[in-house]
Amino acid sequence: MKQWVDVTDTFSESRRHYKDTYLEICEVFDDVVELSLFSSEVGPYEIYFSFGIMYGIVYAEKRDAVEVRERMRQDLEQEYLKNKEPSSEFINHFAKKYEVCLPSDVLFDEDAFMEAFMNLWDTMDFGGI
Repeated sequence: MKQWVDVTDTFSESRRHYKDTYLEICEVFDDVVELSLFSSEVGPYEIYFSFGIMYGIVYAEKRDAVEVRERMRQDLEQEYLKNKEPSSEFINHFAKKYEVCLPSDVLFDEDAFMEAFMNLWDTMDFGGI
């Protein structure tokens, strides 16, 4: 029987901290669907999901985050059991229903890149140039 598996403990404590958020729970369904909840003390909570070609973040107020995540979980599970991949109809419906966002740092974290670049720059020896 397919079921949700809590994989939160596979992340080290340091990896659970990301910018101004903290990974509260990460669950995976049949090694295909991922759903994570990130808390924040400075902004809205973030619910990250990934299912086939579909992924993104849904922002929710602290008081609503667990409930929104649970509704998303049910919708994602039903679609997976029905089609194994998200249909175009489902993607459009889900995106509108939950106001899915795709922040640029999901694909490319500019702050982390610049920090790594500056650290590399600091270690370079330009031979007296």
